[in-house]
Formats: sequence, C-alpha cells, structure tokens
Amino acid sequence: MTENRKTFQIRTFGCQMNVHDSERLAGQLEEAGYVPASAEAKPDLVVFNTCAVRENADNKLYGTLGHLRPDKIANPDMQIAVGGCLAQKDRGDIVKRAPWVDVVFGTHNIGSLPTLLERARHNAEAEVEILESLETFPSTLPARRESSYASWVSVSVGCNNTCTFCIVPSLRGKERDRRPGEILAEVEALVAEGVLEVTLLGQNVNSYGVEFGDRLAFGKLLRATGGISGLERVRFTSPHPAAFTSDVIDAMAETANVCHQLHMPLQSGSDRVLREMRRSYRSGRYLKILDEVRAAMPDAAITTDIIVGFPGETEEDFQATLDVVSEARFSSAFTFQYSKRPGTPAATMADQLPKEVVQERYDRLVQLQNEISWAENKKLVGTKVELLVAAGEGRKDAETHRMSGRARDGRLVHFTPAGSVVDRAVRPGDVVETVITYGAPHHLVADGDLLTHRRTTAGDNAEAGLRPKTSGVTLGLPGFGAPAVEPAPVSGCVL
Repeated sequence: MTENRKTFQIRTFGCQMNVHDSERLAGQLEEAGYVPASAEAKPDLVVFNTCAVRENADNKLYGTLGHLRPDKIANPDMQIAVGGCLAQKDRGDIVKRAPWVDVVFGTHNIGSLPTLLERARHNAEAEVEILESLETFPSTLPARRESSYASWVSVSVGCNNTCTFCIVPSLRGKERDRRPGEILAEVEALVAEGVLEVTLLGQNVNSYGVEFGDRLAFGKLLRATGGISGLERVRFTSPHPAAFTSDVIDAMAETANVCHQLHMPLQSGSDRVLREMRRSYRSGRYLKILDEVRAAMPDAAITTDIIVGFPGETEEDFQATLDVVSEARFSSAFTFQYSKRPGTPAATMADQLPKEVVQERYDRLVQLQNEISWAENKKLVGTKVELLVAAGEGRKDAETHRMSGRARDGRLVHFTPAGSVVDRAVRPGDVVETVITYGAPHHLVADGDLLTHRRTTAGDNAEAGLRPKTSGVTLGLPGFGAPAVEPAPVSGCVL
C-alpha cells in the first residue's frame, strides 16, 4: 500500500545529461520511500532538474516556481527542490528570488537530495548545498529508467574545452571518465532486463579515455559493445569534431550493433567565427570527417547543432555557414539563436548582434535545412526500414491510427501497425520492418502493411508498465517497478 507514502514529480529541462541525472534522482527518491505522483494529483515533492545553456532557462524556471507558490502556501508540507546547472550557477540566489524553495543542490551532488530534503524538513528552512567538484559518479547511484527498451549510459561527465559561448564546463567541471568495465557492466545489466538500445553519453563523448591516457578508448568501447549478446542498437552523443579519429569511424562501420548515425555539432561554418568560439577545428576539417564517415557508411544519417548570430558574425560569416550546410547535407539540425550567458567570454564580446538580424538569418538557415531534410527524406521512399517501436513520439498517432518508431539511422517514422504478420498487437519496444511511403522534412511515413513484427521482452515490459530500476552497476541486475511520470521532451545542449 502506498497511501501514506510521499509522492514526487521530476521536471527535467535541457540536455540528455539532465535526463540521465533525473533517472538517478528518481531512483534515489524511490529508495527513500517516495512514489511517483500520478498525472492528476498534486505531488508532495517537485524537483526541477535545470539547464543553464540558453538565456530563457532562467525565465522558465522562475516563472514555473512562481506558479507553484500558491500550492506551497496551501500545503506548507509540500517541498520544492531545484538542482542541475542553473542551481550550480545561481546557488543561494534561487532561495532569495523564490523563498518558498526548500532545497537547492548542484550538478556535483545529486546524490545528496534525500538527505537535504529531510534536513530542510527537520530544520524548517531552506538547504543549499553546492559542491565544487564531483564526489560520486552519477551512474553509481540508483536509477529509475524512463524506458523499457532504450537507456542512456554515461561514459563521462564534465568537459575540458573552453568554448567562449558555453557555460557547461564551469558548471559540470573537468572531464571525468568511467572505467570501461563499469560502463559495460551497466549495459549488460540493462540488456538482461530486455533493453535493446543504449546511447553512450558524454559532453564530448569521443574524448573518452583522456583521464586514463588512452586516446583510442572510445573506439575500443564501441567495439566492446558488439560482444554484448542481446544489445541490438548502440548510439552515442555528442562527439567533438576536434577529437574525432578514424578509429571511431572504423568501429562504427565494423561493429554490427552500432547505428550508422552521427550527431556532431558544427556551430558555425565560418573559420573566423570558429576561432572566436574557441572551437579547435575548421570547416574543412569538419567536412573531411563527414566524407570519411560516408565513405565507410554510405547510409549514415548525420545531424548537427548550429548557432546563429554569435557576436561579430557578419553576413559573410553567415553565408559560410549556409555553404557548409549545403555541402554537408545534414538529415536534420538543431538550430539555435545565440543566447548571451553571463559568465562566458562571449557575453562580454563587442558587436552583439541585434535581435532582428539574428532572427532573419535564423529563418534563412531553417528554411535551407528544411529543404535539405525534405529532399534527403524523399530519397528514402520505397526503402525498407527496421524500426524500434517507440512510445510518445507521434503526437498525432491516435488520430491517424499510426504508431511511431526510430529507424537504425535515428530517423522518426510514423507507421501503420497492420498486416498479416502482426502477432496479436504491436507494442513500444517491439521491432518491426516496413517500407517508407512518404518523406516529410522532419519525419517519414510508412502506411503499408508491416513486413515483419518481432515481439520482445522490452515490449512485454512496456505492455505491463514495467521499466528497469538499477541500483548501481556493482549491485546486481536491475529490477522493475511502477512507471514514473513521463518527462517533458527535452532539447539538446549546445556543445
């Protein structure tokens, strides 16, 4: 019975690293006796796991905290906690601006949340704890996974780069790498519970190994995943072009379960702007990597991040970005308008661009990329794809009577779950094959009968409402419990 147990809700903002950390926060809270709140009920605890990459992150957090104030007044026993990058940056200022917040914790001490909540309750005052360096690697903490079929696995935390626009290194600290055996043990534990896909996660994932002096460690790690029986798909995000080596391309091409998908931030196509950003590569080097990837894997889907309107960006600089985008033929791109972040070198640079200039350039870039994405997707009409069926990725699935899944190259496909091959019913976590019938700029459609349908353990677990609940890689295999409330969709950090 759970009637007397406190309920919690975690609201995640920002990047995949925050999603990974939120799973750890949920795991700790469940071990401390909390249960996930239902979608309709008001929780006893609300935890905000924040991002500080973009300017509106502050406004979004403080606006949402303001909306919670009446709930706190009506129920003084309710607790509100703020963690993540914005907490690491603003520290005690959060409590000054929102005195009804009970706990503020940083990126280096997510393992302290249950203790801080109890301390705040006992002392009847806000607890603020911000550590300056990592004490416990997040992946050793209990985790409450959000998916029965796909999981994040962190290989490192922190960043050793000094990009002038980015506040992440000052909030996440220097890169710290996990040992390969720990990573593989976590992957094996997840696969034992039916997980089919893992995404290896790091701020600069391909610089993995720098801490223990092996610059080829990431390629070796990719190859090692090929030996894990039952692991069908491996992805990784996000690599840095400056650290990208040919052995990683070889590992991608030669390891059967590593997906032919690459998300590699460009940021700008102008070499002058790249220098100002302190991005230690140039556009020619970037395009050469893409050529190598496509030579080894002609079917690879390549995506990227691009910033428009960096301080001092000229029309000539912006045209250079358009030229690289035209040549690169990205399948999709996360495009951002430059956002000034206090504490970064770029925030104090001269020639900050007017909003209307940035908006006009941004619109041109989005239009160009949409045209490229649509053209590339149209080429796939008539091709066969294998899909890992997903939950919650098709907003119109109910009205179109479709389901959605991800192809091995990462593209989103909306498909009709019908045909003689369907075994009872298609579930999230199952694997199907179908033929693409239409290509749109941001997705594909497959409206014919399925070619194959394979029921999986992940599908069984999804149907039963079960998801892995890990207790750290050294504490045995994951178990299962009732599902947590689904988090809001997140966008990637600009790295």
